[in-house]
Amino acid sequence: MLQDYLFPVTVNEAVSFLQDHKGQARIIAGGTDLMLDIPEGKIETNYLVDISRIPELREITMEDDLIYIGAAVTHNQVAGSELIQQNAAALAQAAGYVGSYQIRNAGTVVGNVCNAQPAADAAVALVALGATAEINTPDGREYIPVEKMYAGVGKSTIDSTSQLVSRISLPAAQGNQGTAFVRLQQRNALALPMLNVAVMVTLEGAHFKWARICMAPVGPGPMRALGAEEVLKDAKITRDVIEKAALAALEHANPRNSALRGSKEYRTSVLPVLVRRALEQAVADAGGSSN
Repeated sequence: MLQDYLFPVTVNEAVSFLQDHKGQARIIAGGTDLMLDIPEGKIETNYLVDISRIPELREITMEDDLIYIGAAVTHNQVAGSELIQQNAAALAQAAGYVGSYQIRNAGTVVGNVCNAQPAADAAVALVALGATAEINTPDGREYIPVEKMYAGVGKSTIDSTSQLVSRISLPAAQGNQGTAFVRLQQRNALALPMLNVAVMVTLEGAHFKWARICMAPVGPGPMRALGAEEVLKDAKITRDVIEKAALAALEHANPRNSALRGSKEYRTSVLPVLVRRALEQAVADAGGSSN
C-alpha cells in the first residue's frame, strides 16, 4: 500500500531514499505506465520517489559531441528539440510516435527504456544510435549500453527500487553519418507498432563504413540486425547491397503471432521492406545515394 510520495531535489538524495526504504520505494518520473501497474497489482510499493524536480534530470544538453538526455525529459521535449532533430533525427522521429500528445507530455524517454517493452519506439532508436545509460546506485555510478538493459519481455536489468538511471548519452551524428526511423502500424495514432526499425549509417565516399540496425518487436527487446550490419560493412552503396542487408536482417528476427500486431508470417515478410526503407533514408540523411 502506498504510504508516501517523496520529492528529492538531487540525484544523491533520490538514491538515498531508495537505500533507506530497502526495496519498498520505487523511482517514478512520468508514471504513465507505473500509475496503471500499481492499482492493477502488477507492482507493489510503499513509497514513490519522484525525480521530476531534480533540475539536471530535466535537461537535454550536448558536450564534446555527446548528447545527454535527463531521466525526467519527456517524449515531446525530445521530439521537439532542435538539438535532437539536428544531431539524432531518428530519436526525434521515434519519440514523436509514442502514444498520444498527452502521454508524450508526461512520459519520459528514460522511463520508456526502463519499462523494458520490446517495441518501445524511443528505445529502438536509442539502441541504433549507440546510446549508453548512466546508472546511480549507493555504491556509485556505472554505465551500460541501452541494449543491455533488457532481461526478457517486459523485464529490465535495472532495479528501480535500488537504482536510478539518471541520464542517457548518445553520440551526435557527424557529417558523414545519417539516421532514420520507420514504423508499421495499424492506424495513424495511438497504435502500438507492428514493427519498427531504426538505423544509423556511417559513409566513406561511395561505401558504407559501418551501420547499426535495430528492429522490434522481433525478440525479447530491441534487436540488433548483426548479420545485416556485417553485409554493409565496407560495402559499396548500391540498391543490391541494401536489399541483401535487408534480407539478412531476418536472421536475428523472431516475431510472434499477435492479435494486436499481426501474424509472424506477415511481419516476417514486411520486415525486410522496412529495413530497406530505413537504410535508404539514412543514406540520404548522410548525403549519400543508393543508385
